[in-house]
Amino acid sequence: MNNKVLFVIPAYNESENIEKVITEIKKDVDYADILVINDCSKDNTQEIVRGAGVKCITMPFNVRYAMAVQTGIKYAFDNDYDYVIQFDADGQHIAKEAEKLLNKMKETNADIVIGSRFLEKTDYPHSFFRLIGTKIFTGLIKLFCNKKITDPTSGFQCLNKDVIKRYSRNYPEFPDANLIMEMIYEGYDIVEITTNMRIRENGQSMHGGIIKPIKYMIVMFYTIIIILLRNIFRKKV
Repeated sequence: MNNKVLFVIPAYNESENIEKVITEIKKDVDYADILVINDCSKDNTQEIVRGAGVKCITMPFNVRYAMAVQTGIKYAFDNDYDYVIQFDADGQHIAKEAEKLLNKMKETNADIVIGSRFLEKTDYPHSFFRLIGTKIFTGLIKLFCNKKITDPTSGFQCLNKDVIKRYSRNYPEFPDANLIMEMIYEGYDIVEITTNMRIRENGQSMHGGIIKPIKYMIVMFYTIIIILLRNIFRKKV
């Protein structure tokens, strides 16, 4: 490939998974660079990443998922990358599937390509409440943006240069359906492609427990309302 591709991998306490993730990317997408943003892990994630010969940015304190991702995107912007692949450190995303996102972006000239678990039927197991939340957000995007996005919570995405620049300057705390709606309103082209994913083998999801999912839903709905109001105001002006 002639284009510069960067895997941006936020990682917090992923010592049980990160080595396997890095090894798989190096094997299956050997033309891409890898950047791990170690979000002040309490385990030896940093040592494993550096031992694998991969660039690692370690945050001075736990900044959480969104700021860790944005840190990687800022690095991509500063170093003139053409594409960013957002990739999880927990082993759920499959490196070989990333090529589907890249190829889809080149075929369609889209700004963002989302790896979807629901565009077609896959074997990925989804909890009942997560599935309901996904359907609600899909419905809201369809209702207010007139576009069907089947997997608005997927973190497996390919971003082009324009989006890298935009995200390096402005990126929300929970970059899911709210961000998709905002990007559609701003005129960016978003497409999906079916991708296979695995379930997490080790560790805990950032949305685990009871309090975190409730906070997530509250913040998402609040943010979506703000985006809708902003868009209405923009149309009136």
